[in-house]
Amino acid sequence: MTGPRMGAPAQFGGRWTSQKLDILERYLDAYTTALKRQKFKLVYIDAFAGSGRIALRDNNKARGFLDGSAARAIKIRDKAFDRLIFVEKDVARRKELRALRRDHPRRNIDVVDADANEFLRKFDNDWRCWRGVLLLDPFGAEVEWSTIEKIADFNALDTWILFPTSGLARMLPRNKTPEDVDPTWATLLTKVYGDDSWRKLYHETTDLLGETLRQRRPGVSGLLSIYKAKLRDLFDDRFLEKSRTLKNSRNSPLFEFIFCAGHPAGAKIAHRIAKHIIDSL
Repeated sequence: MTGPRMGAPAQFGGRWTSQKLDILERYLDAYTTALKRQKFKLVYIDAFAGSGRIALRDNNKARGFLDGSAARAIKIRDKAFDRLIFVEKDVARRKELRALRRDHPRRNIDVVDADANEFLRKFDNDWRCWRGVLLLDPFGAEVEWSTIEKIADFNALDTWILFPTSGLARMLPRNKTPEDVDPTWATLLTKVYGDDSWRKLYHETTDLLGETLRQRRPGVSGLLSIYKAKLRDLFDDRFLEKSRTLKNSRNSPLFEFIFCAGHPAGAKIAHRIAKHIIDSL
């Protein structure tokens, strides 16, 4: 294997990026070990794959590079994935992924130029023979609820979702009404949630003069609780209540790393593994 190629721009991240990747790598290792003696073929899908490497920054200073999610999935050896699918729209990042594929010529690696939502909604596989892990790690609020519904129907992919709580909160003005939300953002929020349930964040209150106001509840907990409730209804017992809050250097929440098991028969052990990893890191 050759060293990291330096042609394409890398993704940037901080401490929270390391935490997310460590959780994912430990889960992939434990998952493949647990299925080592099972008959299923295993697939790993990275729906927003990036370039395969992460440039770490601290106070705008470079601190080196980390292997990204795609590179870490390739490294899993105990029971290696039979197929790895990296979906990426950016030309430069896709070039890096193809270089990564060339470094591992014996592995079955697909680098796909596609919109991740469209790819997953159209993805066809014989789930009687396959199981796998899916990472939904977008750069923003790009994962649509209709895609989540399709994934749940597979009954086959253990799914990690990076939910952009901070980014979504910035779309919602505190001291206005849901109708005052920018129409573009309102459309995006409805795609993320699948409906207008995000409007429940606004509630009526009264000012010092007795005037009735509409305000958004502070913080990001409301955004997350509504989304988790929808996941709970969709995945039922496959949804894991425990998740990991990923914070910036100022200890402010940026993302929530959420887990849903694939097949109901494996949900208990999947939850046990995921919860243990979340708690231990």
